[in-house]
Amino acid sequence: MYDRMQELNLAQMTKIHDASMELLKTTGIVVNEDEGLEIFKKHGYRVEGKTVFPTEEQIRKAIASVPPKFTIEARDPAKNVIIGEDDFAFFPGYGAPYIISPEGEQREATMEDYDTFCKLIQTSKYLDMNGWMMVEPADMPPSTVHMDMMLSNMLLCDKPFMGSPASREGALDGIEMASILWGGRDSIADKTVSISLINSLSPLQFAEEMVGSLIELARNNQACIVASLIMAGASGPVTLAGVLALQNAEILTGIALAQLVREGAPVVYGSTSSAMDMKTGALSIGAPELSKNVNYTAQMARFYNMPSRSGGGLTDALYPDAQAGAESALALYTAARNGVNVILHACGILGSYIAMSFEKFLIDEEVCGMVRQMLKPIDITDESIDIDMISTVGPGGQYLTHPKTFKLCRTEFFLPDLMARTNYDAWSAGGKKKVHEIADDQLSSRLAKYEKPDIDPGIEKELTEYVNKRKNG
Repeated sequence: MYDRMQELNLAQMTKIHDASMELLKTTGIVVNEDEGLEIFKKHGYRVEGKTVFPTEEQIRKAIASVPPKFTIEARDPAKNVIIGEDDFAFFPGYGAPYIISPEGEQREATMEDYDTFCKLIQTSKYLDMNGWMMVEPADMPPSTVHMDMMLSNMLLCDKPFMGSPASREGALDGIEMASILWGGRDSIADKTVSISLINSLSPLQFAEEMVGSLIELARNNQACIVASLIMAGASGPVTLAGVLALQNAEILTGIALAQLVREGAPVVYGSTSSAMDMKTGALSIGAPELSKNVNYTAQMARFYNMPSRSGGGLTDALYPDAQAGAESALALYTAARNGVNVILHACGILGSYIAMSFEKFLIDEEVCGMVRQMLKPIDITDESIDIDMISTVGPGGQYLTHPKTFKLCRTEFFLPDLMARTNYDAWSAGGKKKVHEIADDQLSSRLAKYEKPDIDPGIEKELTEYVNKRKNG
């Protein structure tokens, strides 16, 4: 296949790998969690204080058991999601503390906002997965909000969901709640029903809560995305080649730990590293360097025969305007086109992860549909070419009223819900509405169509009682 984006050759990927192995062997990586250090020691890794010094042989041995593909099960089996190889999934935005209103005002997110995103995901034609912490609800106690979000994920949507990596305790709460949803710990012992994001702490560190979460999730066969977010020029080298070597060392260490905890535990190789803006010192996720890193990250994951993760509709813009559209579409399409399997942040993100927007969520969602259509292969067959039809219409004829056009007119092409395809007069007569205004108009009607998915009342009661007991205990 011809693609103008750089395809790394084997020698280049091997050079990145070798640099990562040299970093781990000579500099090491800090693991700020006691059990994690003990696991490395138990398997013969050199540990000095909190620094682990993995060798190439140890890394290669550990990552050999990573499954190249796995399934995340939904409570509606028809919505199970396969991750890896040629299969990919769109996930919503993640981790935003604020909401940007249609008027451009920024406010703190609430639990009601979180629930609204769950409902939008449930009704989405294009999002495959429910997320985690689409927004951080400021009106809920920080120590227990992870359970409220998990409860909403389970009750308001029957698609697969992301789990809580907030802490070891938070991960265990998520596992316990999943066991209630599926009928007991034994029922999920060999089943993957969630996927959680484990971030390194660049450069060359892992925080205590991330390692504790990783251990419990891997131990219980729940999938982990081990990811690095390096600011090139700040928390990592200014060159993307240096970033690739550094993030690779971090990611492989986390993946190795997961495999030491449970051989064959499902994991994903992830990154959304990008450039620091040299004028402001801020992370830029709308930069072309992010899309370049997405491309290289996907290739490095394939180098190790692992599923990959990157960001999707990412932008530095603080409003769903032309900048947001351009940056988000470039990042999203690059991720899908280059073979990323977990496309996180596909919908809704504004301002370098600082905010979510309901209007941008709907716009990004439509772009997801367009991208799927662009990637969908066409059939080259006698029936699809239909030379008899072309001959029958003949020179100067028209196909508009042909029976085949009537038959396929609603299925052959992508039909947008938001994007304008009218002429100027029709657009003007309709109030000259921009796409974000159309999205705002459609939000309420979309939510009005939401129906809570069926769930056994006894299970819902048990889940709610678990959360209330833990919050009051």
